[in-house]
Amino acid sequence: MKNIVLIGFMGVGKGTIARELSRQSSLVTVDTDDLIESLENKKVREIFEESGEKYFRELEKKIALWLEKSVKDTIVSTGGGFYKQKNIKKIGKIVYLKSSFDAILKRICDHPNAQKKIAKRPLLKDLKKAKKLYKERVDEYKNIADIIIDVENRSSIEIAKEIVSKII
Repeated sequence: MKNIVLIGFMGVGKGTIARELSRQSSLVTVDTDDLIESLENKKVREIFEESGEKYFRELEKKIALWLEKSVKDTIVSTGGGFYKQKNIKKIGKIVYLKSSFDAILKRICDHPNAQKKIAKRPLLKDLKKAKKLYKERVDEYKNIADIIIDVENRSSIEIAKEIVSKII
């Protein structure tokens, strides 16, 4: 079986759904942002602040190549912009976790660690820019996806069951 690659806008719940999917399928999960943080020994926020977005995207490219060559039978939770990697289709089956911008924002703000969740996402600092970015990405997410899963107002258990039924 190929990898399952979860894509979608930042804060949509890719990591949470990956963990639940792992429980239901017994597959291991990795997170591209976590891999980048390990590689650099810095938080994503620090990488953006110190080296900029362009450098961060180069790190994503490095991780994407490694995933393609070295990782199998794994759930890959990605950062919001990871879908732009040229080799993403070679990494695995692409599952787009779809939600409205307002529902994503509500999900983040309702979280017990909301401040930490927002601080962790440098591109969410300016909501006007974040909404513009969301609008730019929505069609791109749809176009690259093998499967689209509507996650709005659904539990991670429900969402993972749907993914399992469609892929595994």
